[in-house]
Amino acid sequence: MPSKSEQHSHPVRFSIGNEVGRSLLLMGMALILGSVVYFGWDQSPLSGRLQPEQHVQSRVRDELDRRFREGVALLQAKHYDQALGAFHRVLQLNPEMPEAHVNAGYALLGLGNYKAAADFFDTATTLRPNQLNAYFGLGEALQAMGDKQGALQAMETYLHRAAANDPFRRKAESATWELRADLEKERPIKPSEQAPHRRRNTEEGSRP
Repeated sequence: MPSKSEQHSHPVRFSIGNEVGRSLLLMGMALILGSVVYFGWDQSPLSGRLQPEQHVQSRVRDELDRRFREGVALLQAKHYDQALGAFHRVLQLNPEMPEAHVNAGYALLGLGNYKAAADFFDTATTLRPNQLNAYFGLGEALQAMGDKQGALQAMETYLHRAAANDPFRRKAESATWELRADLEKERPIKPSEQAPHRRRNTEEGSRP
């Protein structure tokens, strides 16, 4: 059995890593407690609350979602003026939301403001080239304005991109057929396309 002197002769061992770790832990705790004292509990990392900027962003997202759903419900109920107000607010919060531009366009269609509707639909296609209902709405707006060629191009773009089972495809096909027929009627007939007997009658009528 070792003597007391031998027992106490062993060197005391310690881990540098453990000492450093404890020091860092104590420093971290001191910093956190210091932030609580300096900034207050609400703004400290321990509070778990959103910081002011995050809180504002969260409120904006919540309002945007609420106003968009409200606008859709109003649009479906054909309360076009109120729906337009809701989508204007959405676009104030997020000016580059193509769905809001489209729905504002449909609200304007319902109000009979075809030029403004066409502008909203056109903006939606710029923001998102594959926004199908924007092409359909643009075709309706241009047709109402009397721009049959533009309306035909918009409807053809819609049909080119829409799926075969798209619920509005049949309506777009019908509108396209009607627009083509109207444009064909309005196209001036060239002399070479006239029936032979009509050309002879024209020529005989022009003789002195």
